[in-house]
Amino acid sequence: MTINPEIAERNISLSGQIMKYLLDHPQVFDVLPDDFELVILPEDDPEIVLYNLDLLKRYGRQDKPVVLARMKSNAEKIISEPNIFVPIAV
Repeated sequence: MTINPEIAERNISLSGQIMKYLLDHPQVFDVLPDDFELVILPEDDPEIVLYNLDLLKRYGRQDKPVVLARMKSNAEKIISEPNIFVPIAV
């Protein structure tokens, strides 16, 4: 898999935004697993969604729960609060 520098930059920015959100809202950690893989799915950037899902498929570990963070964003900030989901295995 070739890393596109532009996609990597956008992903780093989104990761920073999610981390800031989590630090500003520490109560979210109360419902998150102790050790998880975070997958950011920006609703307004389908290229990043596909890229991040491909990363999960290639490098995700079966023994770690996956946490999905859906969000709308722009280059500067999170436009709305992200929706954070912890899928439950049945």
